[in-house]
This record gives sequence, C-alpha cells and structure tokens, in this order.
Amino acid sequence: MTVVTNHKWRKAKNMFMQTLTFACAILVVLPLVLVFYHLVVSGIGAINWNFFTQLPKPTGELGGGMANAIVGTFILLGIAACIGVPVGVLGGIYLAEFGSKLNWWVRFAADVVNGVPSITWGMVVYALLVVPLPEPYRGTTGAFDPQSGVLTVTDRSGESHDFTVNDTTRLHLGGDGQLNSLPKGTDVIVKFHRGAGGVSVADSIGSAGWWRVFMAYILHLHNTVSGFSALAGGLVLGLMMIPLVMRTTEEVLHLVPTGYREAALALGISKSRMIVQIVVRTALKGIVTGVLLALARVAGETAPLLFTAFGNQGWMYKVTDPVAALPLQIFSYAISPYDDWHRQAWAGALVLLTMVLVINISVRVMTRDRYQAKG
Repeated sequence: MTVVTNHKWRKAKNMFMQTLTFACAILVVLPLVLVFYHLVVSGIGAINWNFFTQLPKPTGELGGGMANAIVGTFILLGIAACIGVPVGVLGGIYLAEFGSKLNWWVRFAADVVNGVPSITWGMVVYALLVVPLPEPYRGTTGAFDPQSGVLTVTDRSGESHDFTVNDTTRLHLGGDGQLNSLPKGTDVIVKFHRGAGGVSVADSIGSAGWWRVFMAYILHLHNTVSGFSALAGGLVLGLMMIPLVMRTTEEVLHLVPTGYREAALALGISKSRMIVQIVVRTALKGIVTGVLLALARVAGETAPLLFTAFGNQGWMYKVTDPVAALPLQIFSYAISPYDDWHRQAWAGALVLLTMVLVINISVRVMTRDRYQAKG
C-alpha cells in the first residue's frame, strides 16, 4: 500500500513540474505572439506596393512609403558587417587559438562592452566622427601673386606670413582651382581656393615633422567625412557587433575537437593553415550563426542612430550623407500627430520584426543539422 501511495505521489509531483515548465515555456513565447499579432492587426492595412517603393510624403499629406528607410537599413547593416565581422571573427580566432595572458582581459572587456547601453555607443561615435575636429589656422585668408610667386597668409590673429613659390615647388592645380601643396622647405602646408577676392585658405598646419603633415591630412580627412552620415551609423552598429561576434566565434571554435588540430599538425600542416582550412571551416556554420544573430541584434537599434545616421526624408547618394532607417522612421512617425503616419509606423515595425524573424529562422535552419546530429 505504501509503495502504491509513493508511486502516485511521484507521478503527481512529476505532472505538477511538467505543467509548471510548460506554463513557463508558454509565458516565454506568449509576448512574441502577442506583439506580432498586434503589429499585424495595426500595420497590415498600411502595407502595400507603395509602402515598399515610395518615399515619405511631406508633412500632413497622406500616403507615401518607407522605401528609403528599408534600403537605408540594409546599407547600415552592410557597413556594420564590413566593420564588425572581420574584427569580431579574427578576434575570436585569436582568443580560441592563441593563448596569452591578454586573453582574460580581452574576454572581460568584450563582456563589459557587450553590456554598454546602445545610446552610449551613439554618443561615443557622435563625439568621434560626427562632430568636426578643430584644424589649426582654419578660416585664415591669403593672397597669391603669380608674378612674384609670393603667397601671403593672414591667420585669425591678424598676423601675416609670406611664402615664396620657387621653381622646385610642386603645385597641383585641380579642376576647382585648389593648390594642394606649397614650396619645399616652408614651415606651413596650406590648402586654399582661388577666388575673386584673392585666396581663401581652407586649412594649414606647421610641418616641423612628417607626423604633423600626416596629422594635418588625417584631420582634413576626418572633417571631410564628419557629420551625420550612413558611415557614422554603420560604424556604431559595427562596434556593437564586434563583442557579440568575437565571443560567439570563440565559443564555436572551442567546440571543434582537439584531435582535428593535432592530426593536422602531425601531418606537417602549418598552424595558420590548420586554423583557416580545418578549424574555421569546421566551425563555419556556427560563425555565420553568430554573425546573423549579431545583425539581428543591431537591426532594431534606434538610440545610436539618432546620434549618427540622423535620418533622411529622401534617398542617400553617398555614405557621407544622412540616411533613413526603419527604426528611425518608426520613431519619427510614432511620435507624430498624424494618424496615417501612425499606421505606417506600425507597418514599419511589422516589416522590421519580420526581418529579424527571417534572420533567426535562417539561423535555426543552418544549425538544424548540428542539432539533429547531437540528437
């Protein structure tokens, strides 16, 4: 009698725990189902051919679409992948295949950086790439006398400096009338424009050493691409991808049996060739899985793009232009007072969620063989 009672009690406990775990599983899936259902109900009415092919209409007008935001999202993800994937994968390979005392600190830094709020990433890239850096003597003016070959430069303090152009000077005149270099041996390198009122100096810097000349061109290059742009938006998303890809790559490479490495080295294959042709190829599906998950992670980020990409109501023609993105467009439309924009915001959210679902389903399909093999 006691044995039967104990058996029934064990079955009751087992049934209770199965019911509890099943309920917890339903609670995990239920929010996604409810969100997707609400997005379908609220946004499906605004999804049509125009939504995918037209630009946003001016404020207050009905219709239009998010074609530029959809294309801009893929452009940002492409730039982010070009930045985050190589750095993350190579970093993961280093952590997995080359042991050193630095590894613990790199893993710790990656884990810490992975927890940094996305808006902080946006502020960092805003300060580094969006805001122009000051260039020495920027805004000075000057006048060039072609007969005497003397360039007179007046800096912002009002002090004048004369520079002589001699026969050994390499002068490069572009189509816009820019002089890209000055006499050899002078103390200043100046880039200036020839205009009706003389010459307007764009920037100049002392050239006491080669590093000053190098820094002058770095500053000029930075300020050429600075500002809200697709490049800044892709950079911030790429930086957010690096720790995710790196840690995933490391863990996947650790799953490759050590015997593969030992067999390759025993056959005389170099370590670099063994890593590339055996270890990485064996773990390739897992590495691609990590990359796709990182892309899905950053695809819906809004806060960092507010500081970098900024948004655009039209098409982007170069990477240094502001660019539209689905998260930015959804945010802009959601806080507007227009009902039609609210419907399009729901539709944009539905498209964005569908993109993330497609990426995650692709991950499941790619890793299905591995799961089946384990089973």
